[in-house]
Amino acid sequence: MIHTDVIAPVPALLKQHAALRPNDIAFMDEHKSISYEDLELRTSRLAGHLAEAGVTDGERLVMYLDNCVEAAEGYLVAPRAGIVTVCADPKASADELRHILTDSASRAVLTDREHLDTVMTLVDSGLQGVQLVILVGQDDDKPPHPDSRVVSYDDLVAIPPLRSPADATDLDTWCWMLYTSGTTGRPKGVRLTQRGCLWVVGACWKPIIGLGPGDVLLSALPLFHSYTLVLCVLAVSATGATGHLLAKFSPREILERLRTERVTVFPGVPTMFRYLLDTADQSALAARDLRVCISAGAVMPGHLNRDFEQFAGLPLLDGYGITETSTMVTMNSPLTARPLGSCGVPLPGLTVRLVDPVTGKDAPIGEEGEIWVQGPNVMVGYHNLPEATSNVMRDGWYRTGDLARRDANGYLTISGRIKELIIRGGENIYPAEIENVLAAIDSVADAAVVAAPHDGLGEVPIAFVVPAAGCAFDPDALRSACLRALAKYKVPVDFVEVTTIPRTGSGKVRRHLLKRTGTAGTEPK
Repeated sequence: MIHTDVIAPVPALLKQHAALRPNDIAFMDEHKSISYEDLELRTSRLAGHLAEAGVTDGERLVMYLDNCVEAAEGYLVAPRAGIVTVCADPKASADELRHILTDSASRAVLTDREHLDTVMTLVDSGLQGVQLVILVGQDDDKPPHPDSRVVSYDDLVAIPPLRSPADATDLDTWCWMLYTSGTTGRPKGVRLTQRGCLWVVGACWKPIIGLGPGDVLLSALPLFHSYTLVLCVLAVSATGATGHLLAKFSPREILERLRTERVTVFPGVPTMFRYLLDTADQSALAARDLRVCISAGAVMPGHLNRDFEQFAGLPLLDGYGITETSTMVTMNSPLTARPLGSCGVPLPGLTVRLVDPVTGKDAPIGEEGEIWVQGPNVMVGYHNLPEATSNVMRDGWYRTGDLARRDANGYLTISGRIKELIIRGGENIYPAEIENVLAAIDSVADAAVVAAPHDGLGEVPIAFVVPAAGCAFDPDALRSACLRALAKYKVPVDFVEVTTIPRTGSGKVRRHLLKRTGTAGTEPK
């Protein structure tokens, strides 16, 4: 069932909740909380001031700051001002930020004091386009910034503007642009619409999770990902829930908050749930009000899902989604049996095919195929990249590049990515299959598998492993465990100890960084 009441222009939804629940908390962070009445007023004023500054009619505002209430408002102001909000990773380097500012042709930047120097250095270096820098965070001990292009966010939301907000009603105009995680190269800007993002709210987060008034969603997920934009900002504000935004993920802090504060929904990525289990030290979660946890962004190993549910005593629902589909494509339900390791069934109103990459035909049940998606949540396209867009779009179908199998009941299980395929002497190997085996070993905290070139076989798998706390790195034991669980040709030829696996904020492995340090391994025996 799709809840069409939330597939409406964001300005209308904000006004609705401001009237129905003016004093309920919409968003909070470590420094402030704002009610729904405040949220509607603040985003309206910000939109008016942006128009006065000439930032209007589809122009871009880049956000470059940590999780906070203002970042949520920065997303919501896009349809109010008739502009496009672009969110950059707050950990992005100056060069990465320059690419985003240049590629998006942004007119304004929303940032905080921690990132202001980087922004101003880029602006002063001759970067074209940026005319306004909006600074979050007051410091009473410091005078206003001397550059006239820098204005105070608090002043903009406190002072009524001379212009009213545009309040865009066209659901199919792109309002948000998020950059792909760049696991394989230069990030691409993905254009998303109100209809696409709010359709996911109406097809997934409201009917399946039951998100609504009275819910408190605690999130340490980075706001520059579509998962967070749609669930932690749009779904919260569209359904009248409360979003508690944390600037960073700390397992101990999360466990303490879940046990002592009113939190009903906790979303994360698989690595977060692994860290929570490791930090809990076998003690029960005993969360006071928590009713459901959600995982997306990366593949959730079945054993991790099972272990966390036993620890927490409540469902951990896994789903599959990507930026190009406004996040969710499939989701598990708390009301039905779930095959462990599965990412669920397609959302209602969405058509999903599994297509054999070689033959182009639909893959039979149980066989592997590339996930193709068709529905209202598919992106408008990549920004200024028509060839890249046409490469992944075919007759309205978005070709994800992800591989999965479907069982007789329609449940999908992700098996890997086409581009990550390792072909060893003609045999196909998917890193995710090996990684799942390694992740189930008690002495392994994290692992990733990549291809290394080999003179005789073309390429072979090598594994990078982070040992669990207090455990020694034992390549022979790891090899033996893999031999018990995998065909011999799939067993990594080399195991490399590392202190961390480079991942994106959504939990995906940045394999190209590991490949830079990888070796060819040894001749397989």
